[in-house]
Amino acid sequence: MNYRHAYHAGNFADMMKHGLLLAILRHLQRKPAGFCVLDTHSGCGTYDLGSSEALKTGEWKDGIGRLLAIEETPGPLADYATIVREYGAPARYPGSPAIVASLQRPQDRLICCELHPEDAATLRRSFDGQRQVSVHHRDGYAALKAFLPPRDLKRGLVLIDPPFERGDEFEALARAIVASRTIFPMGIVAAWYPVKHRAPVRAFHDALRSSGLRDIVDCSLTLRPPTDPARLNGCGLIVAGPPWRFEEEASGFLAALLPLLPADAGADWAVTRIVEE
Repeated sequence: MNYRHAYHAGNFADMMKHGLLLAILRHLQRKPAGFCVLDTHSGCGTYDLGSSEALKTGEWKDGIGRLLAIEETPGPLADYATIVREYGAPARYPGSPAIVASLQRPQDRLICCELHPEDAATLRRSFDGQRQVSVHHRDGYAALKAFLPPRDLKRGLVLIDPPFERGDEFEALARAIVASRTIFPMGIVAAWYPVKHRAPVRAFHDALRSSGLRDIVDCSLTLRPPTDPARLNGCGLIVAGPPWRFEEEASGFLAALLPLLPADAGADWAVTRIVEE
């Protein structure tokens, strides 16, 4: 309950997560049938990069600020850069609910959940009057059983982006991925996680491999070797049931993104299939 994403909005982890989120959304848009996005840990929805929180850390300057500063955007980053610019960066940065809502068609739906009371209230004001978006002040993990499968829609995405405040977050995240795919087998599940050191990530992947789920891809981006457990050295996105050609698109995005970031020797990216179809 202490985590506030305003301190980290627009950083390298947001760029990785939102760029890959956009690739999944574009895939879902290729069919005329509507789809539902359940965003379990939505945050505020939008972030002021001139706020005291954002200025205190300045993380966005080494993130989205670097992309917006270059004259020619690399092709794989172009769609993401356009969405962010249209939203108002570098003054404002769109969180995942804002990105999803900006692409919604009349037949699509967005369900947002946020447990922090102030952030939930801000999120609700942001979408006031938008009938295709519903906002719920509740625990994101508990929302999985409440909102899945989506009513009247057979396709969709479950985005799970927890704050990693609890000690068993990796275990809870693995359970949530399995539950989401079990309840909503036609849905794609994307789950973000931090990379500080290797052991928790290795155990997380092992739990998914032994879960019985099929068709799981892991995307990772590290700015330095993950050997310091007190530091955010990188991040990852698990995608269960990834869309066609997602691995290729994700690889192109991460390969174009990493050279823009302030990375140390040993920085790397990878797109790995951890469970076959």
